[in-house]
Order: sequence, then structure tokens, then C-alpha cells
Amino acid sequence: MTAASVFVADDHAIVRDGLVALLSSQPDLSVLGTASNGRDAVRQILELAPRIAVLDISMPELDGIEAARRIVAERPEVQVIILSMHGGAQHIFQALEAGVRGYLLKESAGREIIDAIRVVQSGRRYLSPRVAEIVAEHLGTRGGATPLETLSRREREILKLVADGHSSVEIGTKLHLSPKTVDSYRSRMMQKLHLSDLAGVIKFAIQHGLTSLD
Repeated sequence: MTAASVFVADDHAIVRDGLVALLSSQPDLSVLGTASNGRDAVRQILELAPRIAVLDISMPELDGIEAARRIVAERPEVQVIILSMHGGAQHIFQALEAGVRGYLLKESAGREIIDAIRVVQSGRRYLSPRVAEIVAEHLGTRGGATPLETLSRREREILKLVADGHSSVEIGTKLHLSPKTVDSYRSRMMQKLHLSDLAGVIKFAIQHGLTSLD
């Protein structure tokens, strides 16, 4: 089986080298490159197109969330995982809005990063237990959302696929629709639910059991 290519970006050499050593020890993973700042990470990832990109948030020149946003926009096939010391709801939801597929805290990462990579590679989202707890707590303070019943069957399908991280092109392929039609459904769905961004879509989908925290 071909090893999944991984790119690691962290401004701390000890963390970066430790991750490279850990990931390189796995027969199904291959480290394609590393970077110590966000701008260099984006440049290399857009060029190399690894299967997975592991990014820290606090990096010089360009933070990990903005780097993730640029990578996802240009290379949607690259699955981005955030590995950070920042565990606040604001950072987590900003990262989800940027299109990341996984979020782990450095304090509890260890070998968990390997599990996260494999989960994300399989097409699912991965949030470490503490991050999932933070998301759940944040959702618990949110007022009642627009009932799911206001959406048509097709709008529900698109809501779930959007929350799971699929692009309009990917959704169109799955549902045999044009990307433009998908965008129309998506816009209508978000309008019905009074949602203005991807983070809101993800929160709504989690709250209503359409997508999981893991």
C-alpha cells in the first residue's frame, strides 16, 4: 500500500523534528516536507500537494489558520490538521471555518496525531477529546437554531456534505448536480438557517446530529 504523504509545519524545531521522527516510524505514512513558518508552508504545500498537512497555529509570517485557508482554497485535496497549544473556542471554530479536517492540542497529542491522520485520511473529521468537549460546551451556550425541518431533503444532504468538508465540486459529483446548482442549494440552506459562514454550518450540523465531533 502506498504511504500517505504528510507535510509538517511548526516553528519549534524540537516539536517539528519529533513529529517527523514519529510519523516516519509508521509504515503507512511518509513525511514529504517541513516548514518553520506559515508562508513557506503554504508555498511548499501548494507545490508538493501532500495528502495531509499538519500545521501549528502560532507561526511567524503567516499563522496556521490563514495558511490553512489558503491551502484549502488552492488545494482542496490536501487535508489540513491543526496541532496547537491554543484550545479556545474562537481558534477552534476559526480553524473549522478555514476548512481544516482535524484539530488536536499539543498537550495531549503524542501518538494521537497518527490516529488523527488516519481518521482524516479516511474522509472523516477528527477533534481530540478535549477539543470535542470545548465544541460541545460552546454549542451548549447557543440558543435554539432554526428547525431542521425547514430544509428540503436535498438541502439536508448538502448541509451534511458541506459540514463534512466537501467542496461544491465534490458534492456535485456525489449528487449528480452541477457546482453552480450546489452553490444555489447551499446559499438557500444557509439563508433558511440564518447562518453566515462555514463555522455556523458545522456547529448546526453537529448540534443536530448530522455530523460527528470525531
